Amino acid sequence: MILMTPSVNVDSPFDVLGIDSDADDAEIERAYRRRVKESHPDHGGSAREFQAVYEAYRQILDGYEGSESGEEDGSGRTVAKRENGAAEDESDESRVEYLNYEVLDDHGWELEDDDLFEKASESGLDPVDYGKILVEPGQSLLEAAEARGFAWPYACRGGACANCAVAVVEGEMEMSSNHILPAEMIEDGIRLSCLNAPITDEMKVVYNVKHLPNLDELKLPADRFERAHLND
Repeated sequence: MILMTPSVNVDSPFDVLGIDSDADDAEIERAYRRRVKESHPDHGGSAREFQAVYEAYRQILDGYEGSESGEEDGSGRTVAKRENGAAEDESDESRVEYLNYEVLDDHGWELEDDDLFEKASESGLDPVDYGKILVEPGQSLLEAAEARGFAWPYACRGGACANCAVAVVEGEMEMSSNHILPAEMIEDGIRLSCLNAPITDEMKVVYNVKHLPNLDELKLPADRFERAHLND
C-alpha cells in the first residue's frame, strides 16, 4: 500500500502580511505595522504569530522570490539586502543594549547595580531578554525592537499609559511627548518606548519595567484602546 503524504499549504510572506505580491513599499510598511499590532501577544496574538509576521517582512525586504541584492524583484521594486536587520548605512543609527526587567529577580540583580549590563552579557541570556539592536532614524525604540521580531510590551502607542516604559541606564533618549509619566520618574530615567527614540549613539535600557512602583498604577489593559476604536 502506498501512503500519500498530504501537501502542506505554506503561506507566502505576502499572504502573511495580507497584501498582493505587487504591493509597493508604502503598502508593505503599512501592512507590517498593522499585522505587528494584530499579532502582538499583548493584543490577543501569540509570540509565534508575531515572529511569523516579522519573518515575512524580512523576507520581502530581502527580495522574496529569489531576487539578488540590489536587483528588482517580481513586483518591480528595487530591494537591498540587510544583514541582521540592520541597514547598510549605519551612520545615523543608535546602538541600544537592552535587558528584560523580568530576569533581574531570577539572577538576584537590581536595576541600580553599576555592573548590571556586564553581568547580563556574561550570563548567556536568551536574545529576547538581552542583546543589542540598531535604531534607525525616524524609528521609536519600540518600533526598532519590533523590527527585530521582539514583542516588547505596549498598549496605546500614544503616550497615555506606562505599558511600554523603559529605564534608561546609560545614554539619552528624547522626551518629545509625555502624557502620563510624573516628573520624578522622568528624572529617574523612565521613558516611553512607543513614542521616543535614542539621541545618543550608544544607549543601555531595561525594558518591561511596567511593574515598577508608581508605574504599575499607570498601566492600561492592552485591549482598552482597541475596544475604544471599535466603539467609535
